[in-house]
Amino acid sequence: MKKMTKLFALCALTLSLFVGANASAATFTFTAIPDADESQLRTRFEQVALYLSKQLGVEVKYVPVKSYSAAVTAFRNNQVQLAWFGGLSGVQARRLVPGSQAIAQGYEDQFFKSYFIAHYSTGLALSESFPDITDKTFTFGSKGSTSGRLMPQYYIEQHLKQKPQQAFKRVGFSGDHNRTIVQVQSGTYQVGAVNYKVWESALAAGKIDTNKVKVIWQSPTYPDYQWTIRADVEANFGAGFADKVQAALLNMNSPELLKSFPRSAFVKAQNKDFQPVEDVAKQIGLID
Repeated sequence: MKKMTKLFALCALTLSLFVGANASAATFTFTAIPDADESQLRTRFEQVALYLSKQLGVEVKYVPVKSYSAAVTAFRNNQVQLAWFGGLSGVQARRLVPGSQAIAQGYEDQFFKSYFIAHYSTGLALSESFPDITDKTFTFGSKGSTSGRLMPQYYIEQHLKQKPQQAFKRVGFSGDHNRTIVQVQSGTYQVGAVNYKVWESALAAGKIDTNKVKVIWQSPTYPDYQWTIRADVEANFGAGFADKVQAALLNMNSPELLKSFPRSAFVKAQNKDFQPVEDVAKQIGLID
């Protein structure tokens, strides 16, 4: 009997060591929506991966994707366990993986906004009231973007009382905010909608010619970007791992890292914070 007890104890110890070794050997992966050019994203998030690896004590890898929908798909398929989503893509991902949680957001993401920008040839200037852009050519960013598509479309429909395809001569989707700026600045499209943070960063970097393109309207604020973690992450990385990830994100205070987002700090987030985004998406028919 004593031999059997010792055998069971040895097996239990072996299993414990095996599970522990596998947990420590597992790679924690994350992705981010491609809202800017690829080289900029890679630089930013590879730095984040190094930071998280040190904080969490596991290997952390950034997995780039080509589209907003690909980021959501990677999260759904457990190819990544964490993602830097926009408001809409986060809502979509959490609906596909029940129990997943928004755990952190940039301080500024609590009151994000979109800019409408226009080519100089339109004669449009900055206005507090919604601009007269009917019958212009118009470009959104990505089809899955909160600041570059969802909220701009909502305000267009609210003010112009028409769908974009009815209100404008031509409607495009640039794919990301930087390309929206380039397309409007070049006159490829007369008007566009852009993430205000991307605009301000590009402006500070001298990439915008304000003689050719300018902001003509800014939207009311809404919740946007956030870090979302999968519901089942602790099955592979142990109890309390989600809390460790949240703490690491909230303590990300490196000026260089924060500037790359750009955000002044990260604060706690909850799924309910993004209910306004889900409500708008349902209202304009982007989700059921």
